[in-house]
Amino acid sequence: MFEVYERLAAAPCEAVHDTLLLDHLQRERGRFRAVSASGAEVRVFLERGQTLRVGELLRTRCGKCLVVTGAEEDVMRAATDDWSLFARACYHLGNRHTKVQVGKRWLRISHDHVLGEMLVELGLQVVEERAVFVPESGAYAGRGHGHSHHHSHDHSHEHAQDEQRESHGHHPH
Repeated sequence: MFEVYERLAAAPCEAVHDTLLLDHLQRERGRFRAVSASGAEVRVFLERGQTLRVGELLRTRCGKCLVVTGAEEDVMRAATDDWSLFARACYHLGNRHTKVQVGKRWLRISHDHVLGEMLVELGLQVVEERAVFVPESGAYAGRGHGHSHHHSHDHSHEHAQDEQRESHGHHPH
């Protein structure tokens, strides 16, 4: 059994001892159990909130190096030659807080037939495939900014505050 407590940022290891094959959800977790390519049990205890990158090296407690590889997953790949259409598709997926891997006029999302239909209706060519999914990490990843959405997305609280100010004679500047 291997226990991992350390990422190898700049200090490469002498030799990779084993491979840790992980899907995108596993790579997002800081603490988990997995099985290496050789069949060894691996327990990972890393800082939470830091997604493991495909190709990243980890050092086990006993000094061995493991390399992180991406597992193939059921995904949808959508593509278009139209940059404006591509931008609209990214906007609509972002508005739904969907994890997206972005390429040059193509994007990849986890398999979701509703989102796939939306992308087709927008005019993109959508294909289902098995591939390594590496979604964008987000604007605040690794910067210590915790941002969660525990409010409704109609943002009615902002409008209610504006109406309350106006009814009390205060007008927004």
